[in-house]
Amino acid sequence: MTWLSFQQRALAAGVTVATAESCTGGMISAALTDNAGSSKVFERGFVTYSNAAKREMLGVTQEALDAHGAVSEPVAQQMAEGARARSGATLAVSVTGIAGPGGSDHKPEGRVCFGISTPSGTRTETVDFGALGREGVRRATVAHALTLLQAALGP
Repeated sequence: MTWLSFQQRALAAGVTVATAESCTGGMISAALTDNAGSSKVFERGFVTYSNAAKREMLGVTQEALDAHGAVSEPVAQQMAEGARARSGATLAVSVTGIAGPGGSDHKPEGRVCFGISTPSGTRTETVDFGALGREGVRRATVAHALTLLQAALGP
């Protein structure tokens, strides 16, 4: 399914979308707004690269950041829930990860945590894309986030 067909289905269902992005720096929002008419579905995007931005704009708790780090499912969950609550959108997707270069044994390059928040709850997952290089990890992250949004809309 393409984003355009998702956009048409979302519009027909009255669904709106928000994003909360860290490692992609707004690339998901850019992909969602590539098509004319996207303003009827896309509500807003939050680019929260720093921990301060995650706290201030999305309500991520310092406790979650301290206990799990920015690249974690608990933070991805709070990011997605914060984006949905603060935007009024029906669906929100969040991403936080290590695009590279670099990383650590504990959090390697290519690890990205995702959150998808819907009216029925929030789901998180971690994907290890591997050391694809910064651009490769970011592109893979955008593609996966769009897949999560499509799945959240249903069959």
